[in-house]
Amino acid sequence: MAFAGKFQLESQENFEPFMKAIGLPDDLIAKGKDLKSITEIEQNGDDFKVTVTTGTKVLVNAFTVGQEAELETLTGEKVKVSCGPVKISLKGIESVTELSGDTITNVMLWHFAHTEFLFQTLTLGDLVYKRISKRVT
Repeated sequence: MAFAGKFQLESQENFEPFMKAIGLPDDLIAKGKDLKSITEIEQNGDDFKVTVTTGTKVLVNAFTVGQEAELETLTGEKVKVSCGPVKISLKGIESVTELSGDTITNVMLWHFAHTEFLFQTLTLGDLVYKRISKRVT
């Protein structure tokens, strides 16, 4: 199933504690907690470009499944990661992403499911951050 498209955030769980745990400043957490970010995914075979726009902040990452890539984190740090077809692991964060209908549940680890929504989950230790976004195009 192709991931290409735009998705708007519908709901999220544990946003504030997760962002605090990864080192995002309190003022940015406060500004971002109620914003409905847009995630745009471009896919060409195993090549992906993911653009996340939250207010005025735009985060763009590109990678190829099965190859090492340099990705920018939410804190602006650039890290090298291995981009497998099931998951991406960076600095202790494991992320799972599924697509079901017109909805995304978040971020970084890409797990391709044969459904209509994209479900994304980030885990840092015992802290789990979940996002669900609905396809808008």
